[in-house]
Parts: sequence; structure tokens; C-alpha cells
Amino acid sequence: MRISGQTALVTGGASGLGEATARHLAAQGARVGILDFDGDGAARVAKEIGGAAQAVDVGDAAEVEAAVARLVDEVGAPRIAVNCAGIAPAARIVGREGKLSTELFERVIRVNLIGTFNVMSVAAREMAALDPLEGGERGVIINTASIAFQEGQFGQCGYAASKGGVASMALPAARELAGVGVRVMSIAPGLFRTPMMEALPEETTEAIVANIVGPKRLGEPKEYALMVQQIVENPYLNAETIRLDGAVRLPPR
Repeated sequence: MRISGQTALVTGGASGLGEATARHLAAQGARVGILDFDGDGAARVAKEIGGAAQAVDVGDAAEVEAAVARLVDEVGAPRIAVNCAGIAPAARIVGREGKLSTELFERVIRVNLIGTFNVMSVAAREMAALDPLEGGERGVIINTASIAFQEGQFGQCGYAASKGGVASMALPAARELAGVGVRVMSIAPGLFRTPMMEALPEETTEAIVANIVGPKRLGEPKEYALMVQQIVENPYLNAETIRLDGAVRLPPR
């Protein structure tokens, strides 16, 4: 699928990987609609790229439906949907003095996994109603997993479980949506230069980079955005989770 002239929906587009993706798709000629819990940040990015934005809690299905409907009115129905919205709080299963992290676990699952499913579902319904392009394709959905789905670290039970769920949805979703010409892919990023990573002390970042095989540095958000472009443009990519990680393998902590 050619990106130019298409409408793209990007969640988490106010910062990090989502912002880089929104900017890159716009630079490739797409009309971009941004969904983000940070409504002000989303509006800022949308204004700079000539797109539209809606503040939304992706874990709330009704909010997602309403927000996507408003974006469709502004920029059109999406042929491209990229789910980057997510949170990554860490917590022990059993913390100090026996405190459990069940509530945090549920919140991470709701945002990262259920939120991804909510947006994927609404986007797929919009895509299915579009006329097919050459080759029968109507759209492509790209979800963001994480290498933590295979190598979750200490304190990452909730995060790893949520991202494992995202990765495992790729095949059944692709099988189901193939009937309407929609592909489903996942990207599992490694350690990227996002606001969360930039907030870490320098010595912590150096220790993290030491585990990266090559290039021996943090990934750049624009490299994630480039992978999104490559998936969109290659019609034979479907149902797969691609690790984008510089060959890093995470230690237990």
C-alpha cells in the first residue's frame, strides 16, 4: 500500500514512538489522526503535521469508538492504524510487607492489551467498509508489542503479560481480518530513546546499552517509524511480530 493520500490513525502520538510515527507518516503524504490520553500533546503534534487529534483513554471502548468517529469526520476513514499507546510501570508481584500489585497489573492490561484491542477493532470495522485497493487490500493494522513479551525483566509481570497478549493477537486477528483485506502485524521494539528512557541516569543508560549487540546504542524513534512504513508498503507481511532491537537480549534485571 502506498502511504501518500491515505488516512492513518496513530495512538500514543503525543510522544515517543507514536509521535515519530505520526510525523513520519505525515511526511510520506498521509492524513494523520492522533489518539492520546495527553490531549494537549496530541493536539500540538497534530497541528504541526496538519492532522487531527482526540484525547482518549484507549482502555475505554466507548471513548475509543466516539474518538475514532470524530477523527473519521475530520481526516477520513483509516487504511493504516498504528497502536503505540501504552504504559510501563514496574512492580513486584509481592512487594514489601506483603503488598500485592494486582491493581497495577489490571491497569497495565487494560491500557496496553485491551486498549490495543479496542482500537484495532474499531479501525478494522472502518477499514472493512472501504473499497479495496489494487490486490484486494483495504488496510493494515500495526500493534506495538515489546521484546519484554519474550524477556520480561524483574518487576515486569504486568507489562510482559500485556505485550505477550499483543504479540499473540497478530495471527488470529490476521486470519480473521484477511477476509476483508486487512493485514495485522506487530512490532516488538527493544530499547529506544523515548522520554521514559531519557529520564534515566546516564550510568543506567550505559548499563542498558552494554547489552545491545549492534548498533551499540538505543534505538531512535524514527527507526520504529521506518519499520511502520516498511510494513505498510510490503503487502506480503502479515500475522508476524518483528523484533526491532539491535539484537539485544535482556538480563533478568
